[in-house]
Amino acid sequence: MAATFDEEPDHGLRDEAVRRAWADRLRDWLPEARGDVLDLGCGTGSLALLAAGRGHRVTGVDLSPNMLERARAKLAFHDAEFLVGDVREPPVGGRKFDVVLARHVLWMMPDPEETLRDWCGLLRPGGRLILIEGVWGTESPAGLPMSRLVAALTPLAFHLHTERLSGDAELWGRRVEDERYAVVGTLPRRPARHAEIVDVHLMLRHGDDVLLSRRTGTGYADGLLHLPSGHVEPGEDVRAAMIREAHEELGLDLTPADLRAELVLQHRGPGETPRIGWFFSARYGAGGTARNTEPDKCAELSWHPLSALPHDMVAYCHAALTARHSGEHFALHWQSDEEGVAYDDGGTGAEPLAAARTGGIHHVELWVPDLEAAQASWGWLLEELGHTPYQRWAHGRSWRRDGAYVVLEQSPALRSGGHDRHRPGLNHLAFHVRGRAELDRLVAAAPGYGWSLLYPDRHPHAGGEDQYAAYLEDAWGYEVELVAE
Repeated sequence: MAATFDEEPDHGLRDEAVRRAWADRLRDWLPEARGDVLDLGCGTGSLALLAAGRGHRVTGVDLSPNMLERARAKLAFHDAEFLVGDVREPPVGGRKFDVVLARHVLWMMPDPEETLRDWCGLLRPGGRLILIEGVWGTESPAGLPMSRLVAALTPLAFHLHTERLSGDAELWGRRVEDERYAVVGTLPRRPARHAEIVDVHLMLRHGDDVLLSRRTGTGYADGLLHLPSGHVEPGEDVRAAMIREAHEELGLDLTPADLRAELVLQHRGPGETPRIGWFFSARYGAGGTARNTEPDKCAELSWHPLSALPHDMVAYCHAALTARHSGEHFALHWQSDEEGVAYDDGGTGAEPLAAARTGGIHHVELWVPDLEAAQASWGWLLEELGHTPYQRWAHGRSWRRDGAYVVLEQSPALRSGGHDRHRPGLNHLAFHVRGRAELDRLVAAAPGYGWSLLYPDRHPHAGGEDQYAAYLEDAWGYEVELVAE
């Protein structure tokens, strides 16, 4: 069983030698000039007393009124106040501090990284975070490794100082073998520029379906469906982060060519700081077969139609997928503090940020004599070109990309006679293709889906020597042109 702090003889710093050892350490960590210290999870005020003894003004926050009464008595003759409240949202109004001090508190937070960002917001420019943490126990270790804390503070702090505390028996009143340490992070003296978390999300597509994962054991939105996702780490670009997260969560080995940026969404969850989400898509089968490689964080993987998303989803994710299905690439999802993390029909949706599409093509509609056969040929080609299934009804199907879509319909009003591209009317549709290698791959696969190559004697320059393209015809004489970028 992991050790608890009730078992620690030094928890209240009752021993004179222990108090002296901590006073010596705090002398090095605290600023020399008198300042304002916020002691989070202050308990009975043992560290607050040492900080006040060095002339600092102290504000202590704790959930226990009984402990705070003892702290007030202990610091009755010092410049100190004590407030009942949650350390994640200290009841200090808009006040700023020179020091935020926390001992054996951060490891109990559901999301330590998010808590650290919030605590940094309580500091003045040049302020300090003094964090005393560790990992306790062997069979069921509890705590926060130093490496994780340093990684979280690195992008936030101007300077980091770490100290191993395990070897100093006087600090603990006895010899300890587990990990004990302190991290002192100093913020830049100039106010930091606006910075937001950047996260990445994978829309793994299988026809009209998208893969969702059910969160568990994370402390955030557990039990709800969400896209496989994660944060961009220092030194990564968003594409590299997406490739890493896909491997960690799904066991996929994606390449940059497998990914397509679909949506950028700025999001603010209830009571959270804003973040920027990048949503990428990849086709089913790219990088291997998806599997649940993090069962401690994901209870299940399941496929769901993008056109009929389930309701038991994270609101952020639902808003993003709905916006993308509507053809948006840039959107805003800004929730109020009164809303929940889970999707709600009456909650805030995504607000499009792209310019109005007035004058752009809305859709192209082709009437075909055999919908099922046309779906096999056109559906394959359109999905290979990045279109996604959009609408389905008795006589038709559609595929969407960006703000426009292509419709195939076997209308009851269809007249007899076949399509002839040489007569007045539609001659052909032309599509961009990413590179010559991709075009060659599509040409090689096309006959298996009912397409034949036009002008084979002049391929791939039937459109001219300066153009690399392919001209394909389906079984009813509809022509498409594929142009390599």
